[in-house]
Amino acid sequence: MSHDMTTYDEVEPLAPGMHFLRDELDCDNLGLTVLDAEAGWEGKEHDHAEDGEEEVYLLVDGSGTLTVDGKQVGLDAGDAVRVDPGATRRLTFDQESTMVIAGAP
Repeated sequence: MSHDMTTYDEVEPLAPGMHFLRDELDCDNLGLTVLDAEAGWEGKEHDHAEDGEEEVYLLVDGSGTLTVDGKQVGLDAGDAVRVDPGATRRLTFDQESTMVIAGAP
């Protein structure tokens, strides 16, 4: 088949509010996640040094903070940030928000 399709909110979240779509869309390299964050949502600090995956974070709705290598980056709806694989990153949201995260080596 030349395409695959899913509806993100029908994909069972693997972490609170995180709908991982890579498998549902049968992606070979691209990771795609939709995050429906409630107010007060906090992610874990992590990096992708081992798998070489860079990520782009696009805030669709709401506001939040992306901490990259200890530096806080405030995010408003429409903001997009690319993060190098080896950089640490952590998301926090002070209000209900929706974010799309794409990653690939």
